[in-house]
Amino acid sequence: MKADVRSAAWGSQGSIVLGNKGVLRDGRWASARSLGWMAVVLVIMGAILSLQSIVKSLVNNDSVTLAMAFACTLLAYAAYSAMVHYGERRGTSELAVRPLLREYTTGFLVGAAIITTVIGSLWLTGQYVIHRGDWTDWAHDLREAIGTGLLEELLARLILFRLLARAFGVPAGFVVSAAAFGAAHLANPNSSPLAAFAIAIEAGLLFAGFYFLTGRIWMSAGIHAGWNLVLGGVFGARVSGMSGEGSLLVSLPNLGSSDLLTGGAFGPEASIPAIILGFAAFILTIRLAPRSISGARTE
Repeated sequence: MKADVRSAAWGSQGSIVLGNKGVLRDGRWASARSLGWMAVVLVIMGAILSLQSIVKSLVNNDSVTLAMAFACTLLAYAAYSAMVHYGERRGTSELAVRPLLREYTTGFLVGAAIITTVIGSLWLTGQYVIHRGDWTDWAHDLREAIGTGLLEELLARLILFRLLARAFGVPAGFVVSAAAFGAAHLANPNSSPLAAFAIAIEAGLLFAGFYFLTGRIWMSAGIHAGWNLVLGGVFGARVSGMSGEGSLLVSLPNLGSSDLLTGGAFGPEASIPAIILGFAAFILTIRLAPRSISGARTE
């Protein structure tokens, strides 16, 4: 194992593997090659994910669309594994199967707990009102939360964060990938610069933090899914500016409440409590990691 010039070698199971062979080998233009490789992988992922839109344009059926979403996600993970194997000349320890169920379930529960705390704080302070709803499409919400979590974590953490960290170091990888993740949400309904900043902190940093903590993607995907399902499916609040059609409860900002405290039309994710709790949880994941933020394996 050889250490990246920008980071210390870890040798512990809790570090991310950045890669230092094949296209990511050390030497001249290492950073440029990392960025070029990132662009190549993202283009291939884009081509794979476009299959869902193509099928949807040909077959307008919700079941087929959902099935294609999962098929494309599985194909994207398979393609990622193949590209790492042939392009980076290493195995994909970040996709290790044995800890999948344990880490995914743990992440799911953590994500559910964090967003429940956010909603609870808004309700207890009178910023939100909660009514009973009718969760008739819970199965669809669950499948969509799982699929979205797996797909977005593959793109944002395994590709963007990891390869940015390989090019510029882990701290820069955290900051730049989080900023990109937040900026990607500017196109969402009811978004704003504050909402993008909030997403960058509580999701961009936090979800990358769980990948950093474990060296695998499963906890990140789990917390993403648990967060989205509980926020939208259980509490019936807006998820990243978007509203759903059915939920166990219905949560809305109280009349006259502050948009800064509630997140306004974007939803609780743009609220001050969500930013504070998300950032605090991120700091905790970093402190729980085996070594300092400057470290990562490059095997």
